[in-house]
Amino acid sequence: MKKFLALILSVAMIFALVACGDKSTDETPNTDGDTQQTDTPAAPVDIVIATGGTSGTYYAVGNALVTTIGDKLSLSKLTAVDSGASKANVQLVTAGQAQMSILQSDVLNYAHNGSGGETMFDGAADKNSLWVAGVYNETVQLVTAPEIKSIEDLKGKTVCVGDVGSGTALNAAQVLEAYGMTFEDIDPMYDGFAGGAEALKNGQCVAAFTVSGAPTPALTDLSTTYNFNMPSLSEEAVSYLTTNYPFLVQDNLPAGTYSCVADETVCVAVKAVFTASKDLSEDVVYEITKAMFDNQGDLAKAQAKFGYLSPEGAVDGSFDLHPGAEKYYKEIGVL
Repeated sequence: MKKFLALILSVAMIFALVACGDKSTDETPNTDGDTQQTDTPAAPVDIVIATGGTSGTYYAVGNALVTTIGDKLSLSKLTAVDSGASKANVQLVTAGQAQMSILQSDVLNYAHNGSGGETMFDGAADKNSLWVAGVYNETVQLVTAPEIKSIEDLKGKTVCVGDVGSGTALNAAQVLEAYGMTFEDIDPMYDGFAGGAEALKNGQCVAAFTVSGAPTPALTDLSTTYNFNMPSLSEEAVSYLTTNYPFLVQDNLPAGTYSCVADETVCVAVKAVFTASKDLSEDVVYEITKAMFDNQGDLAKAQAKFGYLSPEGAVDGSFDLHPGAEKYYKEIGVL
């Protein structure tokens, strides 16, 4: 009987030892000899930021964001890429080819409301891009050949109005509308400002529109080799535009903004807005938003447009904020 009991005890001890040796390798001893569960950190989310043409401000702003705050983020990895236009940026986010973008506030408005005419989002609302931060004013700038003194002088002439479907083309149409004109009254040339500037210098067009923060590097460069004009909008035109298109505001460029323009230029402007896909998590967008403001000084050193960034300005005129951005603005008390 004693031998039988000893055998039973031996078998029980063997099973106990096997069970102890089969514990999950996910548990590791801590300094007190206890065990604790170890979690593998989630890999950072890859985020592509759609910007604009390589000669424009969007591209410079997007790259400044990446180089300045990229290594300060733990939840995401940022990459900035060039793109065609504001509408294209909305479409890239919807297609999943980009997760963030920079675009004009008016184009974001058209997308969310399914409006803006056949070149925008008429009848096909797209709410995949959500507001993160308005950064700076984007001025609707018109540079012309020396002989063009007013908007009315454009009638019957070749004018570069921006890429097809771009926010620039829509703003150009609005400016012409304020003077009782449409694209049918001019010979519209569809190209980005780099192409338009080259055509202007070569005499292939008499004017080119661009919508970007001033001073725009491409215009600053152009002013060193070409003595262009910048006709001011009339008081009546400004009143018409700001009344009929509330996302437009008057924005006067000081004399000398460009070396060849001696007088103040009366313009209108929209806002450059960082957006994020609605599919990006609240935590990811919160971290990016917070990093932008925590490092605003360094961002301004990297790209001057970030000097205009402020919490109050970032939400001025905003709609459909991304939950991550909204969380940050509520946390600091601007919402």
